[in-house]
Amino acid sequence: MSADVLSLFDRSLARTRYSESITQLDHALQCAGLAVEAGADDALVAAALLHDIGHLLTVPDAVTGHRPIDDRVHESVGAVHLSRGFGAEVTRPVALHVAAKRYLCAVDDGYAASLSPASVHSLALQGGPMTPSQCAAFRSDPAAEAAVALRRWDDLAKVPGAEVAPLESYAALLDRLERPARRR
Repeated sequence: MSADVLSLFDRSLARTRYSESITQLDHALQCAGLAVEAGADDALVAAALLHDIGHLLTVPDAVTGHRPIDDRVHESVGAVHLSRGFGAEVTRPVALHVAAKRYLCAVDDGYAASLSPASVHSLALQGGPMTPSQCAAFRSDPAAEAAVALRRWDDLAKVPGAEVAPLESYAALLDRLERPARRR
């Protein structure tokens, strides 16, 4: 599973710029690097690396690189795909990273102003800031804190030309986290 997941980053779409000023691969590597710098555990580092993998799975045309207009499902698609080989400690923060953005917009007065233009656009597609009852439900999820940390790294991981560890440096970490029953 982990080799299959890493191979998704070999797709041309992962190596071309998307709606931000960097590639999906660079974004993933920067996000994982920020998690490592923060002292996150291996599962959260993996979630940071793989949080947007759903974008690489929902693209209708990998040859042309056309992206779907609707950005309301990549977190779910990614989490479901990853659940074939990884546990909830990896998949749940991935599943919640969009909800974490909506949550932070509702509870942190300055957060929305810090979002990139692409994140502001996707926020509207994703439902906008949470309501108070949605915030309460989000906070009650055991993975909410991890998802908020992941979200903050996600927002910072958009620096053109940033030096990052290579993708291959995460292979052993992913192998360790892979559920034994799912290994090939």
